[in-house]
Amino acid sequence: MNKKDYLKQIEDVIANGPYADTWDSLCEHPVPKWYEKGKFGIFIHWGVYSVPAFGNEWYPRNMYVKGSKENLHHEKTYGTLDKFGYKDFIPMFRAEKFDPREWTKLFLESGAKFVVPVAEHHDGFQMYDSDFSDWNAVKMGPERNVLEELRCEAEKEGIVFGASSHRAEHYWFFNGGRRIPESDVNNTEYEELYGPAMGVTRDMSNIYDNPPSEEFMQDWLVRTCELVDRYQPKLLFFDWWIQQYAWKPYLRKFAAYYYNRAEQWGAEVAIDAKFDAYVYGSAVNDLERGQLDHITPDFWQDDTSVAKNSWGYTVGNDYKDPSDIVLDLVDVVSKNGALLLNIGPKSDGTIPDEDAHILKEVGKWLKVNGEAIYGTKYWKIFGEGPTDVPEGHFTDTTGKNYTSRDIRFTSRGNHIYAIVMRWPEDGKVSIESLGNDYKYLNSTIRDIQILGTDHHPEFSRNKELDIVSGLQVDAGKMPVVLKLTID
Repeated sequence: MNKKDYLKQIEDVIANGPYADTWDSLCEHPVPKWYEKGKFGIFIHWGVYSVPAFGNEWYPRNMYVKGSKENLHHEKTYGTLDKFGYKDFIPMFRAEKFDPREWTKLFLESGAKFVVPVAEHHDGFQMYDSDFSDWNAVKMGPERNVLEELRCEAEKEGIVFGASSHRAEHYWFFNGGRRIPESDVNNTEYEELYGPAMGVTRDMSNIYDNPPSEEFMQDWLVRTCELVDRYQPKLLFFDWWIQQYAWKPYLRKFAAYYYNRAEQWGAEVAIDAKFDAYVYGSAVNDLERGQLDHITPDFWQDDTSVAKNSWGYTVGNDYKDPSDIVLDLVDVVSKNGALLLNIGPKSDGTIPDEDAHILKEVGKWLKVNGEAIYGTKYWKIFGEGPTDVPEGHFTDTTGKNYTSRDIRFTSRGNHIYAIVMRWPEDGKVSIESLGNDYKYLNSTIRDIQILGTDHHPEFSRNKELDIVSGLQVDAGKMPVVLKLTID
């Protein structure tokens, strides 16, 4: 189908479906139950940028910025930009060890309930088969439909499959190459890969700066709807630049098409978006490496990575401690959110040992304590304690010095889960919010159990709920869950 016919199909689906391309209509779309219950998923940044494995996944852009560390590294390692451009990495991206079954086994071991591979990053190289570009992993490089292979394995194992699109940023991503006359960005033979490369400068924070052309936005809409039709992702994640004002009519059209298609499939789906690109209530709000300092009744998501410096694989990635990931997960879930944790495979398709180690350690904790996460609801308050968690994008709490006074709450039925962020050496825990002033709990605590053990510690309820476990809990840096049964 050509683009003109696809655009007509999009209009027909919207006209004949329950969702119109208006904010009022889109705000009626519910958040999927699988999403609210699942809480934890895996994000995957894997593409051609994993070949140079230097700096981060923005290497394709920065290699065309004269004097940048990526540019200097590139010319020293691969040659000048008239001899070796980004396109020349594609034959080196072979994915010869890519095994989607082994990846999926690792995701299962991590305790993840959904998986979101990057379908197309800013670099314009698709990890799936498409009628609208030859620059993809089926026709070049690995010559495999990475997205489809992952979808099949994930769904076979009961993991919900999603995908992310970063196509919007492609409008300007390679614009640094315009300043370098000899670069291949200026060669019309490769314009489909490098895109418009519009605007040598731009203000990222200005939603009116450097608006994309109608042609580019129509192309984006067709490509994104094709992604939905071919692979039926239950979650569609967008990166940040779609909050640019010019995108708004196209965001509405895409959401209406996607939601209507899902109605035809009988599937529950969601869109994730940042910075109010989608009107409040019409999609799930996402905070990149971000947190909230309060409970919101509207389900939200924090997407973060196992590495502090990059989303894709680079040599010498600076990895987080697994406990920091679990502590983030607990804090996010206590505030009615989900955590989407990113890994970055190597160009040959292997998942680095460090990434795998983190996923396995998260999985070990969830195997013991998952009932305090999966299928839970937030409680009356998210928690208590002296450690502040700043709110906003890019407020990653990695390395927070939580104490035994830092508690997070989740709930299910007649159970409250009090999650102690750092277990005290003496095994004594005091929880102010559950004291006998009945400010938050005007009910009886019948029993307390430490998850992962058969131990039911003694407790007294005075000004605070005082718990004396008498048990040495070998938790290391990981949080410990107290399961309270309420009557």
